[in-house]
Amino acid sequence: MTGSRRTLKAAEAIREVVAMSILTDIKDPRVRDATVTRVEVSGDMRYAKVFISVRGDEAQEQLTLRGLQSAAGFLQAKCAKRIDTRYTPRLQFQIDQGVKDSLEVTHILSELFPDGMEGKEDKQ
Repeated sequence: MTGSRRTLKAAEAIREVVAMSILTDIKDPRVRDATVTRVEVSGDMRYAKVFISVRGDEAQEQLTLRGLQSAAGFLQAKCAKRIDTRYTPRLQFQIDQGVKDSLEVTHILSELFPDGMEGKEDKQ
């Protein structure tokens, strides 16, 4: 992610606020087992994409996304208190495909090498 120092600072603040709010403030049962992986803020500071990882299947991911979208106004208000900007970025939630892809690669590797990779380097 490239951006100005200001947008990077805002992205980190939003990540912290949203992650903490998911843990402590949001009581919606749809929003559970969700982790904020990263946030990207647009250059004009009007939008922020919040990437999340959800433990569970695709149905659980969609349920969590709907729960987060319904809590977006609450989360934006919490972010507004933390970051000092003219506009509070509008939060858009998205599943982080990178996490899903890395888990799939790990699963494939565990099928190819059921005994694991431990000790393989020593035998070379």
